[in-house]
Amino acid sequence: MLKKIVVIFVLIVVIIAMGMFYYKNEIKEQKIKNIMDQVTLTLDSELKSYKMDDLKMALFLSKNKALVDALENDDEDLGYKILSDITTTINNNTNILIRAQIITKDLNIFARSWDDIYAGMPLGDYRTDFKYFETHKTPRTSIEIGRRLGIKATVPIYKDGEFLGFVEVISFFKSITDFFSSMGVDLYVLLDVKHMDSAVLMMENLAINNYVVSNRNYNYNHIQTLNKIDFKELRLSNVAYKDNKYIFYETMYDGEFKAIGAFVFVLPEKYLEYFRNPEDDISFLINVTRSGLYDVVKEEKYEKNIYNDYSASSMVYLQDVIDKEDRQVFLDEAYEKFDKYSKDELIQMMLERNIIKKIDGKIK
Repeated sequence: MLKKIVVIFVLIVVIIAMGMFYYKNEIKEQKIKNIMDQVTLTLDSELKSYKMDDLKMALFLSKNKALVDALENDDEDLGYKILSDITTTINNNTNILIRAQIITKDLNIFARSWDDIYAGMPLGDYRTDFKYFETHKTPRTSIEIGRRLGIKATVPIYKDGEFLGFVEVISFFKSITDFFSSMGVDLYVLLDVKHMDSAVLMMENLAINNYVVSNRNYNYNHIQTLNKIDFKELRLSNVAYKDNKYIFYETMYDGEFKAIGAFVFVLPEKYLEYFRNPEDDISFLINVTRSGLYDVVKEEKYEKNIYNDYSASSMVYLQDVIDKEDRQVFLDEAYEKFDKYSKDELIQMMLERNIIKKIDGKIK
């Protein structure tokens, strides 16, 4: 009799344990699904916000009489000065970096706010999205492939009914990447490699599977994990688990709603506790204990400098793909590494870099 009681008791304990384990897994899976949904909604909200901000600025510039007159008179120098002065004033007073350019009706660069060396360069071969304006006169804001992938707010410029060209404001996902990073979610903006014939300025960007990473301020720490992922399976399921990390997938579309790549998010499992439980009816991301999570992410991000894994010789090549705003940090780290080498070793390092460039070139 005692044996029967023990057996029944053990069975009950096992059933309860299995039930609790199943329930716990179900709760966790539901939480992951809800987090994925909220990440996707937040991405959509952020993209709409940046598109609207860029469109506002493009509309403002399209109504600047001096700028329009410079375009009408084909005065490229004056156009650059006006455009550069406006964006520099905005940056100095708001710390917001505006990248704007004026494009002629023949799809050539007229002026850009950040430099004056590409005036006259044709864009037609890289920007198929301009075909939209063959049948539309209204502005358009969308993710588009140019020489780089970016959010482009394009506004036609008219004067007295005559079409003169376009004003365009461009963003490159840096702020959106930083926004998600502050929440412990790392974003990778991936362009399908089949579009690299157009995105010529991304030739040297990091490749993952059949994608090229478009945002340059991505987190290097998850690259090995992403290289292990089966992206075909990820595209179908939208979520994967690898190396104690959850990977979310969201298809990226251009202005014609054609799939051109993906937004991939990486969430380390250890950060799950910072998000609310699935049964809470309040948005996860809004109610993350953001100050606490931000401190954790920031501490981990800067505990080990991203350049620590690079040798001095590697940094000689890396300098070509560093954004201007990140260049000072890069140079500080590079100088520290180079200080450990003798003058002869540094000369040899530079010679090797030049030799490689010659080998890659065409012999005529």
